[in-house]
Amino acid sequence: MSMLQVESLPREIAAKLLDIGAVALRPEEPFTWTSGLKSPIYCDNRLTMSYPDIRDLVAEGFAAVIRESYPDADVIAGTATAGIPHAAWVAQKLNLPMAYIRDKAKGHGKQNQIEGRIAAGQKVVVIEDLISTGGSSIKAAQAVAEAGGEVLAVVAIFSYQFASAEKAFAEAGVPLRTLSGYSALIDVAAERGIVQSGQLASLQAWREDPASYGK
Repeated sequence: MSMLQVESLPREIAAKLLDIGAVALRPEEPFTWTSGLKSPIYCDNRLTMSYPDIRDLVAEGFAAVIRESYPDADVIAGTATAGIPHAAWVAQKLNLPMAYIRDKAKGHGKQNQIEGRIAAGQKVVVIEDLISTGGSSIKAAQAVAEAGGEVLAVVAIFSYQFASAEKAFAEAGVPLRTLSGYSALIDVAAERGIVQSGQLASLQAWREDPASYGK
């Protein structure tokens, strides 16, 4: 996959996510997240698993980014649970070892937080499906570091592109790359007539200040 194709991925993947309903936009009737936050967008990238052409596009996108920007990666590590299948497909494409990272250590057995093997000094790319606040992804990266690995980056399918998340990654010293994001999604949705021009300002306002949306 060439650099030009990597550059085209945000819109291409956004379009595919809309096609299969993995992402839905409802600015006039916002969704309510578990946190209580009102949101005009719902995202469930797990649906990509059920579409071989789309999951392969995502895996090729991840692989292209890693080949281009992190060619010295030793291990591909997925976040549990949504990042695990994508990490497996990418690791297979790159012929690299794979591991996965739980949100916390098991309460039994060896009490592992990382399943698979990450040796001290190994360079690791963490695969994530979705970035919202970034908290869980940063926690996964920290678990890798605590195991002695060097985190090259977190690479995700999609990001809401909150400034607070970008700040959190910067403060944690963890590079973040995403294949697609909210801006590309809104552009594609507007072109398709899924959202109207009069709704664009509201959709942009949500990204800039999600806590105030719908109030």
